[in-house]
Amino acid sequence: MNLLKGQKIDLTKGSNLSNLHLQFGWTFTKSGLSIDAACFLLSNKGLCEKDEDFIFYGNPSSEGGAVKHLPNQGADKEAIQILLPKLSERTAKIAFTVTIHDAERLGHRMKDASELYVRMLNGDNGQELFRFDYGSDFMNETAVVAGELYKHQGEWKFNAIGSGFHGGLAALCTNFGLEVEEDAEPEVAAAAASENVSSLSPIDLRKKIVQITLEKKKLTGVMARVGLVLDISGSMQNLYKNGTVQEVVERILAVACKFDDNGTLDVWIYDNEFSRLPSASENDIDQYVQKHVINNKNIHKFGRNNEPPVMMDVIRKYTVEEDSPLPVFLVFINDGGVVKPIKKVITDSAVQPIFWQFVGIGHSDFEVLKKLDAMEGRIVDNANFIHIEDIASISDEQLYHLLLNEFPVWLKEAANKRIIRK
Repeated sequence: MNLLKGQKIDLTKGSNLSNLHLQFGWTFTKSGLSIDAACFLLSNKGLCEKDEDFIFYGNPSSEGGAVKHLPNQGADKEAIQILLPKLSERTAKIAFTVTIHDAERLGHRMKDASELYVRMLNGDNGQELFRFDYGSDFMNETAVVAGELYKHQGEWKFNAIGSGFHGGLAALCTNFGLEVEEDAEPEVAAAAASENVSSLSPIDLRKKIVQITLEKKKLTGVMARVGLVLDISGSMQNLYKNGTVQEVVERILAVACKFDDNGTLDVWIYDNEFSRLPSASENDIDQYVQKHVINNKNIHKFGRNNEPPVMMDVIRKYTVEEDSPLPVFLVFINDGGVVKPIKKVITDSAVQPIFWQFVGIGHSDFEVLKKLDAMEGRIVDNANFIHIEDIASISDEQLYHLLLNEFPVWLKEAANKRIIRK
């Protein structure tokens, strides 16, 4: 069903819908543009009662987990999940918005984007309930209220709004009763957004993009050890040979350069066996995979999957061999077929200062990894999963946004539980 502007639609009346996914998409017609989706949880007065009711990349989960800002899935750019039974009684309405990042300084406007849409899915089965294309008439606006979910006589309905705002995110926050501090973008953002990037090396450019992502997610000043676990089972063989895995190592190294005090990336590979590789750094990243994996006869390659042994070695390194108060951001690349015992390892390690960011690549269903958020018996949610079918085709900006989306939430919860220092 395609909605028209101003159209309202019943969602829960006569149905058992409880898990909703709002998927956002757009196309850029001007380079350097960055758009972010968000939502505001509103009372019956039409206002946010507290700052935590603004859900966006910097605060990706509401209290109790009823609303979550999710990484993109498939062709959509960003997504927001709403679990209706978990919503607070004081939430009468949820406004869904998109804004252009740093629009005023960079001179970007909504006319620089096209094909803006939002579509709602049944989160339990992936069925599309409706789609609303709202982006054809905008000119100099820098923010849009795409639509709103609202409660009427005990049932939830959706209103297709498509209303533009001038003044970007600050204007939206003011409209919904929140105060916003002036956001002074650092010089590094201006450098990365400028067109004069031809003189930068790939790693330097990626570090600047990581810095912008850290600014957006309020992670500047955070120190963390960074590790990377790479699947080297049989189905990964072509990705090693065509340079995709080398590119992955280089992209994650840029994160380590910003988080880690010594700018190094710890690396493991595994199939049914595992190996610790020499740490990667800017000085030796060239041909890293060729030298340390493909040409290394001591490395077991292209067997079957067995994740728990390498995960236990990760835990051993960071909690026994190199015990430190610094948290660990661990990126785990897998192309499907993980064994179910990883759930016990993740549950048992929830008391440790390790956040597991799983990245599924390729076309497997990732049944086990998709259920990470629903795993019970943990003091904190210490793992996240994102699915990227073709990791070679996703931009650095998108990749870093997805990788770092849940890490801030874990840092806060882990600090509250004294798993890491505040």
